[in-house]
Amino acid sequence: MTDRYGHFIDGSWRDPAGGAYFESINPATLEVLYEAARGDAADVELAVAAARRAFEAPSWSGLTATQRGKLLRRLGDLVAENADELARLESLDNGKLLREMRGQLASLPEYLYYYGGLADKIQGSQIPTSNLQILNYTQHEPLGVVGAITPWNSPLTLTTSKLAPALAAGNTAVIKPSEYTSRTVLRFAQLASEAGFPDGVVNVVTGYGAEAGAALVENPTIAKISFTGSTRTGSAIAASAAARFIGCTLELGGKSPNIVFGDANIENAAMGVIAGIYAAAGQTCIAGSRVFAHRSVYDELLERVSTRAKSIVIGDPLDDATELGPLAFGDQLDKVRSYVGIGVDEGATLYAGGGRPNVALPGYYFEPTVLTDVTNSMRVVREEIFGPVAAIMPFDTEDEVVGLANDTEFGLAAGVWTQNLARAHRMSRRLEAGTIWVNTYRAMSPMSPRQGFKSSGVGIEHGIESMHEYTRLKSVWINTDESPVADPFVMRG
Repeated sequence: MTDRYGHFIDGSWRDPAGGAYFESINPATLEVLYEAARGDAADVELAVAAARRAFEAPSWSGLTATQRGKLLRRLGDLVAENADELARLESLDNGKLLREMRGQLASLPEYLYYYGGLADKIQGSQIPTSNLQILNYTQHEPLGVVGAITPWNSPLTLTTSKLAPALAAGNTAVIKPSEYTSRTVLRFAQLASEAGFPDGVVNVVTGYGAEAGAALVENPTIAKISFTGSTRTGSAIAASAAARFIGCTLELGGKSPNIVFGDANIENAAMGVIAGIYAAAGQTCIAGSRVFAHRSVYDELLERVSTRAKSIVIGDPLDDATELGPLAFGDQLDKVRSYVGIGVDEGATLYAGGGRPNVALPGYYFEPTVLTDVTNSMRVVREEIFGPVAAIMPFDTEDEVVGLANDTEFGLAAGVWTQNLARAHRMSRRLEAGTIWVNTYRAMSPMSPRQGFKSSGVGIEHGIESMHEYTRLKSVWINTDESPVADPFVMRG
């Protein structure tokens, strides 16, 4: 019998208000994994009300920052204890390699430990004034109920990167996970309850974006929206948030350049290109999908990348020998296949891949693909594909490649491969992206802030800086002078 999950609201399981459920499909086998509640505005309202009550209740608002930090660290311990289960559930849900998910789950508790430690480190300041009788200080306060909408490619990691700083700052949350990956986020909320978070502090409403997601964004009680997903959806969320004068943090699309100079270690650079575009089947916002190789090493890099792409082991993501699993769902496979066709129609050469691999499983598989003879004006170079498709282009000069790399609406990340220290610093300064990797790719840490430039997002995730995304700053003025006010029409500064 197929498992069925309700929403997790106010510390317990709740059936959907409308009584409807939807199926989650294993992208490798196409088998039904489970059913999840199809949430709507009524479910969202129930969850938001629970979160608001929890925010105001002494059981949460009465905790010190240090006590909140202890709860986060306890949650980190529980995630570590259940890492194998969570890794397997997520691999089944979205098709990512089990060994990759084990690696993510091994590092995930560090996010909770980090923000648990930061909870009592966010301090206000005393401000000097021109009047010694006046005490002016600032303090950071939680916002209230935060709405988090998370994607299917790394649901637990991206949920934690939003939830951990929000809770550390004293907020409560309602999470709407992707309809393709509901189960691990529901399990995460269960673990939060087991860790001792009061009922209603962490709530999960599952369902579709146009129904549950839109209702969460538009709910008048929500104080902030944090979203990871497409640029188009992010733009609509930003407009809705602006109309209500609430904040939003948006981590959106990317079309990141991975630049290889002639003096680079070509073997390492080729591995960096492979990691940048074929890890997670290219389904990452930071995917290095635009590869620029100096003309002196273009042929060698192309051959190394293409040869490795053709030898990538494709198969069951639960098998430790597998290097590439399926795409997460059927529409994504159709999108990737369509873009490769568009590229060929535009004049690109299909140098490697481009079709369904020879794999026994019936899932949403697509070969690691290399396109050559591409230009920066082609759709396959300008638009986010979100699949294992690399477009490889030659360049001649540093100025040329900076212009090409920056000629995009996106600005999420960029990679640079060079042994020239001066060039590494110059490129890091000149490239228009929030994260620059030099002689590595896809490195990240909860301690290092991430921000998208241009159409890649608004606000900061990770690092100390992200804590301020979930607080509001209050300035307090205390008059210590008890003498009568001489002139009520003159400000006392």
